[in-house]
Amino acid sequence: MMTSLVLTVIGPDKPGLVEVLAETITGKGGNWLESGMSRLAGKFAGILIVEVAEEDATALINALTNLEGQGLKVTAERSDTPELSGSTQAFTLELVGHDKPGIVRDISSALAKRHINVERLSTELVSGSMSAELLFKAEAELLASSDLDLDELQEALEAIASDLMVDISLNS
Repeated sequence: MMTSLVLTVIGPDKPGLVEVLAETITGKGGNWLESGMSRLAGKFAGILIVEVAEEDATALINALTNLEGQGLKVTAERSDTPELSGSTQAFTLELVGHDKPGIVRDISSALAKRHINVERLSTELVSGSMSAELLFKAEAELLASSDLDLDELQEALEAIASDLMVDISLNS
């Protein structure tokens, strides 16, 4: 029987970290499935999903933990895939506006109140095309029950967007 591990990794950014991680995973019988990795504030940070035979999982987790001696801190969590109840709808949210504290908090609060799950979130600061001011950009893949009223959500998000001075769009 196979088991999935969700790994988080962080360490000082330097060449070869992904190779060390991949060799460790493969060396203990694991299979690298999905990942997202970035250089953030001088650190290498990532999250990935690995599949491994149940009987090899503990050995893999131990080997990954031992990478801390090479500067890479790895945390592993066994994953059970939750069953989704009822029918769902997927959609995306895109946001752009002047950077200010509270944007993610306010938007995520509106989503949580409507039981909307954030499947993937990507944010970045970019220079504005017409000025040197920093703009905050966010893209989110969302999942909600099929009976969610998207028009009501759009209205709620537009009210928040007005207060935050950002543009928000939903795409199904």
